[in-house]
Amino acid sequence: MPIPGQLNPPVRLLLGPGPSDVHPRVLTAMATPLLGHLDPQYLVLMNETQEMLQHAFFTKNRLTIPISATGMAGMETCMVNLLEPGDKIVVCVNGFFGGRQAEIAGRTGASVTQLDAPWGTVFELDRIRDVLSKVRPKVLSIVQAETSTGAWQPIEQLGKLCHEFDTLLLVDAVTSFGCVPVKLDEWEIDAVYSCTQKGLGCPPGLSPVSFSPRAGEAIAKRKTKVQSWYFDLTMVQKYWEADRFYHHTAPITMTYAIREGLRLVLEEGIEARWARHLTHHRALKAGLNALGLDYSAAEGHQLPQLNAVKIPAGVDDLAVRKKLLNDFGIEIGGGLGDFKGKVWRIGLMGFNARAGCVFQVLGALEQCLQSVGCKVTPGTGVAAANKVYAA
Repeated sequence: MPIPGQLNPPVRLLLGPGPSDVHPRVLTAMATPLLGHLDPQYLVLMNETQEMLQHAFFTKNRLTIPISATGMAGMETCMVNLLEPGDKIVVCVNGFFGGRQAEIAGRTGASVTQLDAPWGTVFELDRIRDVLSKVRPKVLSIVQAETSTGAWQPIEQLGKLCHEFDTLLLVDAVTSFGCVPVKLDEWEIDAVYSCTQKGLGCPPGLSPVSFSPRAGEAIAKRKTKVQSWYFDLTMVQKYWEADRFYHHTAPITMTYAIREGLRLVLEEGIEARWARHLTHHRALKAGLNALGLDYSAAEGHQLPQLNAVKIPAGVDDLAVRKKLLNDFGIEIGGGLGDFKGKVWRIGLMGFNARAGCVFQVLGALEQCLQSVGCKVTPGTGVAAANKVYAA
């Protein structure tokens, strides 16, 4: 076969639901020469990474580690470790990724009760209380930031509620971590999983997870082996503990990446980072509204880092996204599941939560909408965003 040419991908601005653009400092860190996965100096880097993860998650949980695989592996790690065949779990489904939680929970052999809500809405506390009182599950699973709809689920009171029923709270923080508040200890969250390619400004490849002492006790009391050997925390955690028991060859370069991504988070200040995402969301929202685009998530529950807007009637979803990509080098996401062909998903996550990205996508989207016959007054989107920044 002919040898392929040297790698030279086109330059893109990744403003979809993930991955986002990687911070330049993270890319530099990834060019660092490898160490062995049991090298004494690498073990120091592991300890530093764990400690920074604990700070970023607002937790003292000892079992706080990055799983050596992408975000979906974090979901599976939590499910297969917390659930045994016959265990009861309530899964809140108001979007694509809530549905995926239910799918994985079912594969563990657990008894799954699915609590449904319309896409783009969130769950009320009283409704969750009602199902917990009836089912009395071992685990309640919910998505904090539903990537498919842009809906921001309030979870601050869920941990306290779950513990009234001796239930473990499992939270999907894939799109929320590093962008909006996620406070494990204060909110009494028992298990959480996230990813590296969104709010942390790193490439995909690791899934940060954290387990409370209550969750750790539940894992220790299992009567059956964890269904997955690779994600069995009774073994994985030994690699991250003092004895460094060999389990697998860690992805060294990705550890460099998340370590630098977490350093950036802590240097900026976590609260300042949340405020930055909110500022640029408000500017983008003003611009999108000025272009005639409405959000799919309910008012008051719209994610700052993942802006899902309804596609105008008669507009070809794919035609606009292709023009954005081909003419402007900008990627945004289309809809999933019930929202396929109905919404665009525009991400402002991590490194991409900045004014330059807001102005670029608004200016380009305006031209794309005009090209498919939408009546848009030139410059309205950028002007609306600019007014927010000026204020």
